[in-house]
Amino acid sequence: MCSTHDTDATGPAAARAADRFDAAVARIHFNADGLVPAIAQDATTGEILMMAWMNEAAVRETLATRRGVYWSRSRKGLWRKGESSGQMQHLKAFRIDCDGDTVLLLVDQHGVACHTGRRSCFFDEVNPETGDITTIMTPEIDPETLYGRRTD
Repeated sequence: MCSTHDTDATGPAAARAADRFDAAVARIHFNADGLVPAIAQDATTGEILMMAWMNEAAVRETLATRRGVYWSRSRKGLWRKGESSGQMQHLKAFRIDCDGDTVLLLVDQHGVACHTGRRSCFFDEVNPETGDITTIMTPEIDPETLYGRRTD
């Protein structure tokens, strides 16, 4: 369990911590909306868990707290993975691709990664010969258990 000082992203200590990531942030090429695609991968199994977006604040907070933090385009705010569901990501490594336009987070995923209750968001597979789509992963937990009543 993270202590409060590990996850607090405000105040002088957080500002000093964020400064040490200036070189990493400078290597990232954020798009016109100030975002970069972020892939979350299980650090142990190599399984791709999800893709989300990060802005500069999400990158800095992820690096400072070692927890997966993303930018929610729908909510227009930071999304701290697991904040409401408890399905947290603990950062093991943060990588920037050769062009600086995508980042990879190697994480220890606690619980499921997908809001549908599945381990990974990549649960539909397209057959390249027929175009048929097969769901290859069933939910491990009911989303209502994670988030309460959902409307989407």
